[in-house]
Amino acid sequence: MEKQTVLVSVIIPVYNVAPFIERCAQSLFRQTLENVEFIFVDDASPDNSMELLEKCLEQYPARKSRTKLLHHPVNKGLPAARNTGLDVATGEYIFHCDSDDYLEPDALESMYREAKAQDADIVWTDWYLSFQKNERYMKQPDYPSPLEALKGMLSGSMKYNVWNKLVRRSIYTENGIRFPEGHNMGEDMTMMQLFACAQTVRYLPKAYYHYVRLNAHSFTQTSDSKAQEQHLEDLRYNVQRTISFIEKHYGQKLEREIAFFKLESKFPFLITTDRASFRRWTEWFPEANVYILQNKNVSFRSRLLQFMAAKGQFWYVRLYYMLLIRLVYGVIYK
Repeated sequence: MEKQTVLVSVIIPVYNVAPFIERCAQSLFRQTLENVEFIFVDDASPDNSMELLEKCLEQYPARKSRTKLLHHPVNKGLPAARNTGLDVATGEYIFHCDSDDYLEPDALESMYREAKAQDADIVWTDWYLSFQKNERYMKQPDYPSPLEALKGMLSGSMKYNVWNKLVRRSIYTENGIRFPEGHNMGEDMTMMQLFACAQTVRYLPKAYYHYVRLNAHSFTQTSDSKAQEQHLEDLRYNVQRTISFIEKHYGQKLEREIAFFKLESKFPFLITTDRASFRRWTEWFPEANVYILQNKNVSFRSRLLQFMAAKGQFWYVRLYYMLLIRLVYGVIYK
């Protein structure tokens, strides 16, 4: 009997997710789409996540032949785990799922059908931001072309998350696109490289993915000062890496949007009262400051905050943080 073609390869990095892995795996094994390949990559997880995963897999014997359990002998980080999955993937399309999140049962089928119906290289959807007691529906914008979608991601109106997008595998392989091993923070900016190489894209206006904000031990959560410094270095590396790739494909055509992207990357340095963060904001991409008031995709409040920072008026930035972040969000709406 001829072996059926794998329609979608789902890549799931695993690290320290024992409280979440069973829900994630069940949501994947219960997908309505058949001929799906599940690639779990154990990034030297210190807990029993893989043991729990294997027990869960035993409950779905029909999925076992299309499930790959891979292991890193040492911890290599999220980008490396994604690349390990890409190296063995055989599906027509690639989907990334983080192992502390979960999917609606018809997620893969709905996205794959849309991709095939429209002959799309990439399909993206809305998603849910999930907390312990509630969820927030995260609406995404619609764009008619890869270029317009790329502009939206650079400008901050569209998220470049990897996990709400289905991507034709040949876009990775034919363009040599891989995730930045050793540079975890901002690794999902890789999605913009894929859009830069796509021909046809489509938006599916429904949420299928539940992004869980509960796991304090995931790949990206840390309070260690050295780790935070590494995160900042990684972030700047990935911003520069993304810009270089886009400029290689578009030249200076997206100069304004790239400036918006630089401003968005350093904006979090203003949500504090820390002088070192203010200094870092000043040092990062000062050439982009002339574009601060032009990005209508972000709120006027955010633009004003960066405008005042560019003028050296950090008293305003501190006041903003104390009144809005500490008082309004931290006390009144807590």
